[in-house]
Amino acid sequence: MIIRNGTVHDPANNINGEKMDIFVEKGKIVDESDLKDTREIDASGLLVMPGGVEIHTHIAGSKVNIARIMRPEDHRKDVVKKTQYRRSGTGYTVPTTFTIGYRYAEMGYTTVWEAATPPLGARHSHEELMDIPLVDKGIFTLMGSNYFVLKYTEEGEFEKLKNFVAWLLYATRGYAVKIVNPGGVENWKWGKNVNSLDDTVQNFNVTPREILKNLARAADELHLPHSIHIHCNNLGSPGNYAITKETIEMLAPYRRHITHIQFNSYAGEDWATFTSGGSDIAAVLNKSKNVTCDVGQVIFGDATTMTADGPWQHTLFKLSGNKWANSDVEMETGAGIVPYKFKKKNVVNAIQWSIGLEVLLLTKDPYKVFLTTDHPNAGPFYFYPHVMELLMSKKKREEMIEKVHPLVKERSALSSIDREYTLSDIAVVTRAGTAQALGMTAKGHLGAGADADISIYNFDEENIQKSFQKAAYTIKDGVIVVKDGNVVADYMGRTYILDVKADLSEEEKRIFSKYYTVQLANYPVEDAYLPRKEVVTCA
Repeated sequence: MIIRNGTVHDPANNINGEKMDIFVEKGKIVDESDLKDTREIDASGLLVMPGGVEIHTHIAGSKVNIARIMRPEDHRKDVVKKTQYRRSGTGYTVPTTFTIGYRYAEMGYTTVWEAATPPLGARHSHEELMDIPLVDKGIFTLMGSNYFVLKYTEEGEFEKLKNFVAWLLYATRGYAVKIVNPGGVENWKWGKNVNSLDDTVQNFNVTPREILKNLARAADELHLPHSIHIHCNNLGSPGNYAITKETIEMLAPYRRHITHIQFNSYAGEDWATFTSGGSDIAAVLNKSKNVTCDVGQVIFGDATTMTADGPWQHTLFKLSGNKWANSDVEMETGAGIVPYKFKKKNVVNAIQWSIGLEVLLLTKDPYKVFLTTDHPNAGPFYFYPHVMELLMSKKKREEMIEKVHPLVKERSALSSIDREYTLSDIAVVTRAGTAQALGMTAKGHLGAGADADISIYNFDEENIQKSFQKAAYTIKDGVIVVKDGNVVADYMGRTYILDVKADLSEEEKRIFSKYYTVQLANYPVEDAYLPRKEVVTCA
């Protein structure tokens, strides 16, 4: 395949708006091809970028299915019709599996990551990933309140901890260490939480600070391609920007990624004085090294909050009065689900909306901050084009500010920010930066050797949102899967796993058999659940 005369934005290779040709051979991008009878795409006047790389979303696993069960109204709202190449589906905030793949690919995304999988539910998550077409994918494995992690942290047995982390990633076919409200989820099993980095975890003489440091060190010493992926303590609470700042600074020697940072960038003493801490968090990001984050940008309208942070979900249930589901996973983690609606005229919701944009616009290096909605917690992922328009146009931001609660002008810095993203900035926060943070060397760029994951748009600067909603072409491994915004191929992407492997000790096997309700032999995910796997070397 040859893509001719496109206007290319490939910031990872310092290409920012150059007209050039892209050559594809055997699913990879090459410098030039001598093959005859190649397909050609005339991209004259079109925008060419690497395929989108989603660093944090919730699309597979037990909590997603609990949400589908408890929200029948969500499925009546948005029905997808069957076509020659597309199955029917439903779901506004929690789409069905095939619909998820279609919607990502239609926007030009080619790689997505399920960001929170309980180890005991990993097989189920992989089953669902097999049902999501067109995109590459993988999972992050929850560890922040795991029994063995807490035990070895308490005992100071770091080598045993590191070995267990490696084994758990192998057993779950996971890609990264996910930490949610470290220690707090274990405490929630006793009706409690943690409120600082130095609170003690119930039944273990350990603190969130110790959990984070030990898992960060383990991830770095194992040379995992992605850093620890942290959902900070005190999510959703006024004043929590302080613990977020402390967490970033405390982990300074290590790589770390703070996820959906909007939910952890709140200032104020209580809900009455609630205000943005986005400027403070951006300042910390600007001066810190080895740190990245994704935003969790609020989208006004219906959302379905789902997180392993069980105590926060119970708090949200009490605050909102909406229905609530809770789940505890033996020895490992928990989860909660609460439907929610973000309202423009609600002062808290409006400030939340402004915070994500503040962090994106005030963080100087776009390789440190990435566009997400923490789907479906702050809203559906397929509203990314709307957020891109707000980032690229101060005029559009000003129009939105006039529609939301007026206190946003007083309690947020958003209206004073003049910065407008360039197309290359957009390419970084949705492609080049996310791929780099994930350690995916063949993703996020269009250089020789990269996967032939390419998105092409009919870009109109007068209608940025519409431009990015439906790609003119989405190409996956050199296969055209979307044309003119419509799915035109049935294609199965790969599942990314690591080459780590370790064995449990006899003591660990004994503890496992005593407390788990499954046999150890039935715990690891078999290769049958990975029909197309890509093994990544940890180096």
